[in-house]
Amino acid sequence: MTRGASEALNDPLLTGCDDTPGIVAVEHVEGRDGDRMLCYRRDGAHVDETREPFFPFVLLADADLCDGPLKGLPRRELTGGGALKFLVEIPAWKVAQKARSWLSKRTGFTAGNPMAPYLLIGDPVQQYLVRSGRTLFKGVPFESLHRFQVDIECLTGEGYEFCNAARESDRLIAIAMADHTGWHQVLSGVELDERTLLERFVATVRERDPDVIEGHNIFNFDLPYLVERAKQHGVTLALGRDGSPPAVRPSRFSVGERTIAYSRFDLFGRHVIDTLFLVHAYDITHRSLDGYGLKEVAKHFGLAAADRTYIDGAEISAEFRRDPAKVMRYAGHDVRETEALSRLLSRSAFLQAQVVPFAYQNIAVRGNATKIDALLVREYLRQGQALPYPDKGRAFAGGYTDMFVEGVVGTVHHCDVRSLYPSLMLAQRIGPRTDELGCFLRMLARLREFRLAARDRARHAGNAAARQNDEALQTTFKILINSFYGYLGFDQARFSDFDAAERITAAGRDLLKAMIDWLRAHGAQPVEIDTDGIYFVPPPHTGAGVQAAFRQAFAAALPEGIEVEFDGEYKAMFSYKMKNYALLSDNGEIVIKGGALKSRGLEPFQRKFLRDLIRLKLEGRNAELPRLKQDCETAIVTRQWPIQTLAKTETLQDSPATYAAKIGQGGRGRNAAYELALRSGRDYRAGDQVSYYVTGTKKSVPVHSHAKRVGDWNPEQRDENVAYYVEKLDALYEKFCGGTLGGPGPGDEE
Repeated sequence: MTRGASEALNDPLLTGCDDTPGIVAVEHVEGRDGDRMLCYRRDGAHVDETREPFFPFVLLADADLCDGPLKGLPRRELTGGGALKFLVEIPAWKVAQKARSWLSKRTGFTAGNPMAPYLLIGDPVQQYLVRSGRTLFKGVPFESLHRFQVDIECLTGEGYEFCNAARESDRLIAIAMADHTGWHQVLSGVELDERTLLERFVATVRERDPDVIEGHNIFNFDLPYLVERAKQHGVTLALGRDGSPPAVRPSRFSVGERTIAYSRFDLFGRHVIDTLFLVHAYDITHRSLDGYGLKEVAKHFGLAAADRTYIDGAEISAEFRRDPAKVMRYAGHDVRETEALSRLLSRSAFLQAQVVPFAYQNIAVRGNATKIDALLVREYLRQGQALPYPDKGRAFAGGYTDMFVEGVVGTVHHCDVRSLYPSLMLAQRIGPRTDELGCFLRMLARLREFRLAARDRARHAGNAAARQNDEALQTTFKILINSFYGYLGFDQARFSDFDAAERITAAGRDLLKAMIDWLRAHGAQPVEIDTDGIYFVPPPHTGAGVQAAFRQAFAAALPEGIEVEFDGEYKAMFSYKMKNYALLSDNGEIVIKGGALKSRGLEPFQRKFLRDLIRLKLEGRNAELPRLKQDCETAIVTRQWPIQTLAKTETLQDSPATYAAKIGQGGRGRNAAYELALRSGRDYRAGDQVSYYVTGTKKSVPVHSHAKRVGDWNPEQRDENVAYYVEKLDALYEKFCGGTLGGPGPGDEE
């Protein structure tokens, strides 16, 4: 059995004080005899249900607030100097909801305001896990988690480019399913009508009884489509463990600078994991993906089968009419790639669920600062300690980033200060001033200790399964460790401390500047620095022995507690601008980082041209750049490419009617996708996608009035605007080969 986070840590500070094993889900239920928490525990293939008592709680800053719905309820005073020092137990969740409304009116602070003189956690499952000290999956190997994947294919009505479940002309044509055991099955719309497809799908889920249902873009595509089609056919989508249909509400997923609006689906007794969100979280850390679609990502990670069937999304309907068996093979490959992707990326969230008092589904969509906050709150309540108000947010100087060389540089190495900010925090004992128990730094030190132990075990593991699990453990701990600094500067955090955060960044800047000075003094040339990593050209004439001595001397020059790791060597680096660069590895692989070099606002032909241009630059083949440009220009002028190569695809965030109303009120500029949806006479809705290209003869045209849907393109009478697309190519070439740093070309909105 591989080790989980709970087995590796075995520390109440990190995993809670209750070591009950095998809990795979917790749900709140109400009954005549009081509220209960329904705990599902897995023992091999069998899942047991137990009902545990549940008493919600609220923390108050003033005993006078024990009034209204809280009057006369059991209350105890917590120790310490924290402001929230009165803990009141509430008999039922309905009473807790009434108390929240009453407290909001009484105090003038909403429950979500961190400065409110009360704290009432709004999720009953989180409340239960925090008070009980339990977490999910203790003692459960990842391989034993029952994961179930789904991928659907749809028929799109004539005249539309993308399917929409609300249209009568659209329908399901395949539901592909797989699970963690290697089992897979495709329900075919050739053999079954749509109602039977849905019924068979529900029956299969209930028969296989998974703990988790997974899909790529499952929140914004598969589940909404299934729910809508089930509604039209009067089929109960009884996917919950209790036979209930999904509960749905709007939500937002934020990671790094990205925010994705989505429809959150909750299945009673199960969790829903969207591998698309896992991919975004991965890319925020690695910045190495060119796209987030399943096929692109599967290729990137080497998960695609050698005999993989590919069909362009726009061709699914036509292909189904020609060769439905091919579409079934395509769907089968999709769902198996989803399983492989989840197996690769979801292990970290699974391990975090053994530590953090959240439902597994929430682990995958909540930020790391909120997880650290939950750990601290749990420990303070375990020790009967009052909680403080958060620090007042303010701006302060951030990390050190700089670029020293522009253009292409050969023989570039990368060194990374291992967990720079956490190392400084531990070395200089910088933690929140309101943390009276010292939990913050103790937790950080323990996580770091176990992360290093897991990393060492991974290096010496005797089998692939143990190595994979320990590698996931050390990555999980690293992610949490590196978030402790961000926690201090998060104004929603209960123990935030902006003075401490400022001291940490100042110390980091001083250290990194000293490292840059050392490199220069010893013959190296820094190229770029980004918060905790440095790209540099090593001193000349450094053989293996000399290079090792150089690295040892560099590491020895660092302060105690600070470690440097040399984790990359590259044949060349294209340093374009801050945080935007490309690297050429020894095996010819190119890694591109930064939005300026792989913007999704570029048309497909621009993205391919830019990648080819960067490769030529990195390989020192600058003489071939004019030929590259000429070949692309010739392809545009002679209309060699299919229109999809020139087209953009946009998702409608609003309904066309809402867009039109905003235009009428002067609330926004005109946009090509919405204008096309309005002019089409078809029932486009929010969430629909529109692919379009630009027509006309002049290079500068208003895009919104010269756009045309790809579905209306006639290959026999091509009308794309050659001058417009040549101008976009010229602008991109000039930007990267002519010395200008302007934008990528004309935009879509005026």
